[in-house]
Amino acid sequence: MGDLLGVAVLGAGHMGADHIRRLDQVVSGARVAAVADPDLERAKEAVAGRDSVTVHTDPVAALDAPGVEAVLIASPGPAHEEALLAAFARGLPVLCEKPMVPDSPGALRVVEAEARLGRRLAQIGFMRRYDAEYRRLKALLDGGTLGRPLMLHCTHRNVSSPAGFTSAMLINSSVSHEIDAARWLLGQELTAVTVLRPTPSAGAPEGLLDPQLVLFETAGGALVDVEVFVNCGFGYQVRCEAVCERGSARIGEEHTMVVTTAGSAREEVAQDYLVRFADAYDHEVQAWVDATRRGEVTGPGVWDGYAASVVAEAGVRALESGGRVAVDLAPRPDLYDPRGGAGR
Repeated sequence: MGDLLGVAVLGAGHMGADHIRRLDQVVSGARVAAVADPDLERAKEAVAGRDSVTVHTDPVAALDAPGVEAVLIASPGPAHEEALLAAFARGLPVLCEKPMVPDSPGALRVVEAEARLGRRLAQIGFMRRYDAEYRRLKALLDGGTLGRPLMLHCTHRNVSSPAGFTSAMLINSSVSHEIDAARWLLGQELTAVTVLRPTPSAGAPEGLLDPQLVLFETAGGALVDVEVFVNCGFGYQVRCEAVCERGSARIGEEHTMVVTTAGSAREEVAQDYLVRFADAYDHEVQAWVDATRRGEVTGPGVWDGYAASVVAEAGVRALESGGRVAVDLAPRPDLYDPRGGAGR
């Protein structure tokens, strides 16, 4: 490995371009060695002014480009399985944005492929685990001073949904973050899902069931509720309150700039996830680079990506049926047994 970790970035859209900027300007110990995107001009624009970066339309060609030692996957979810398996075949460490693989059979194939290697290669991009507030809440719950967690109350609001956003995507795209965060915070698998649907907001596009209230049950008897509202119109808000036997703790209150002028005060509200979780993304990628340079893989793994896909699919079925749907996970391979430290 050279002085700087050579990274191939797959995907040069909104998320990929931000990661290219992050690797180039924020993170230490790494450089962008190759970029792949079906839109060649978009890929070229994302690396404009950067020397010695090769640009490709084929992601596999980017993996084989000179100087590539690791892979950051930021392409659309349906392309992830092929890219992950190609990286595994080459022994390349991977940071893969969520969803790891949108469908649970494909996600399980990735789990099985990595398990056959006998070692971890992939970290999955559940960046809330790297957010300072979430990490403080995790440490508090693990410390046990508040007693056993009984409930998590979660809020996930977006200004507006992009074109083509579906009712199912409120769960398998937006709430997937809460799925992972709940599993991580509580140290428990989610076992069942129920989705309640109020009358859609007047601000939601026609046919979109927005907002929704998603209720998860856990293996340890806790309950997790998530209000997801992707066309609230005013800002990007993510909050979580843990209610425990001897107290509660809440994160996600806006501690932002307050501007006072002409007899009034105005508080800034983040407008998207790249603003609200900028520090979390920075810490996530830096941690991945540092671990990769040490020859290690840390953070959420492919089992976490698989579990999120299974739970999200159960949530979509609950949305469509109006009933409670059980979560059915495959047996966990020994490689991801949390007692060995790899699973979480």
